[in-house]
Amino acid sequence: MARTSPSRVSGRKVLLDLRLASRKGDRAALALALDQMRTLAHSPKYWERYLGLLRNPLARLVDLLVIKQGDRIAHQKGWKLPRPAPPAASRPKRAGKKAKRRVAPPPGATQPSLFD
Repeated sequence: MARTSPSRVSGRKVLLDLRLASRKGDRAALALALDQMRTLAHSPKYWERYLGLLRNPLARLVDLLVIKQGDRIAHQKGWKLPRPAPPAASRPKRAGKKAKRRVAPPPGATQPSLFD
């Protein structure tokens, strides 16, 4: 039976490359770190390593800006943001002033769809 070789992607190496890219502006180090992070992020086998990597603020920033896996991970884990309170319940109405109403824009002022 053939054995699979362990991943050559190391969280430590990714963080070192990210630090190097952030300090010296090294694009090659950034590209290498991004490639390795994508490998970890898009393969279910290495998810635990990727989640461990996201403990670092620099890796979280790269995830939010480039890889955009954070929303997918949150959805799969079942994490949800609390619903905001309705505006009427959060602030009391003033008795002396009239409430202003918004005027709806004319029907022709809406922007046409790009996908039609």
